[in-house]
Formats: sequence, C-alpha cells, structure tokens
Amino acid sequence: MKTETIAAAVTAAETGHLVFATLHTNSAAQTIHRIVDSFEGSQQSQIRAQLAASLVGVISQRLIDSDSNGVVPACEILFNSPAIANVIRENKIYEIPLIIDTSIEAGMISLNRSLAELIKSGKISIEKGLKFSNNPKELKKII
Repeated sequence: MKTETIAAAVTAAETGHLVFATLHTNSAAQTIHRIVDSFEGSQQSQIRAQLAASLVGVISQRLIDSDSNGVVPACEILFNSPAIANVIRENKIYEIPLIIDTSIEAGMISLNRSLAELIKSGKISIEKGLKFSNNPKELKKII
C-alpha cells in the first residue's frame, strides 16, 4: 500500500469527495491501524487527525461457506462518531471493538454479532462461526 495513494485518498475525502477503498484486513480497527501504520512515525499523528475528521465508515466482511448453498457475508460495520474520532486521534485504536459493541443504536455491528445472527438464522454452523470469529469466547456468550 503506497502512502502517496492513501494520502491522496484522505485529502480527497477531506475536500468532500466520496472515496471508497479496499484493504485486506480482518476488522474495522485493523483497517484503520493499517492505514495509519503505512506512514512513517512522524506522519502518523497527522494521518490520524485527517482520518478522525474525514472518515465516514468502515465495512469489514468475511465470506463464509453457507451450510445450505453458496456463501454468506459476516460484516463488521463502523460509522465515525465522536468516540471513534477521538480514539483514532489519540492512537487508541484498540478501543474500537468496544465502541462498536456499545453503538448498536448508531447502526454499528461487530463481527461477532453478525456471526451470531448467521448462526441463529441457520445459515452457518456454530463451528464455522467460531472459526471466523476474532473473539470466540465473546461469540459463545452471545449465541
């Protein structure tokens, strides 16, 4: 991932353009971390500030073989909010999963909640859900 490309995308977003990007990551938090970490240390504070101000959301998905037919997506959805912007700015990206878990009313959904819905609806097995979970212990609690 080239920092020049990321910088151009973030600048475009700051000026009001709708920017879509794809990254190969396993979570919304990992996506933000990968963007920030692609810059040198001296530039990371600036890119965190820019992301905090311009990011609209992150959708992370995993495609899982369905128990019936085809594949189904398990999605993690993050929307920018004052809490999300603050943890990005302050380099506390590790707090993002907790914010997602407590922001259901804002439309955010954790990967585990998405997996739990797929399990409860019979689209995937518990075993598959646990295999794809970032936190199998937590998933067991919510299913």
